[in-house]
Amino acid sequence: MPDFLILDRNGTEHKLFARPHETLMQIARAAGLPMAGECNGSMACATCHVIVAPEWAGRLAPPGDDEEATLDTLFNLTTTSRLGCQIRMTDGLDGLTVRLPER
Repeated sequence: MPDFLILDRNGTEHKLFARPHETLMQIARAAGLPMAGECNGSMACATCHVIVAPEWAGRLAPPGDDEEATLDTLFNLTTTSRLGCQIRMTDGLDGLTVRLPER
């Protein structure tokens, strides 16, 4: 079972556990973290935006065209920005670290 860290907007670390193939967004929301995910993973809103730690960015599958288009709507986009709804947890992501962006 993979585990990962989410740093909230205050810098507090939240260690969360995932069943394989759950999305980061689903896990964060279930844990009560402030990740709206208003479109429930349809890539229409970017309210599940996370910033992946640089050392992990290259280990994720690259974003598809729809994810890229949604990310392009953000004012606080970084080079490692991703949508939490598109990060599907696998054993290979054990130890993943992401942070919630500033508003």
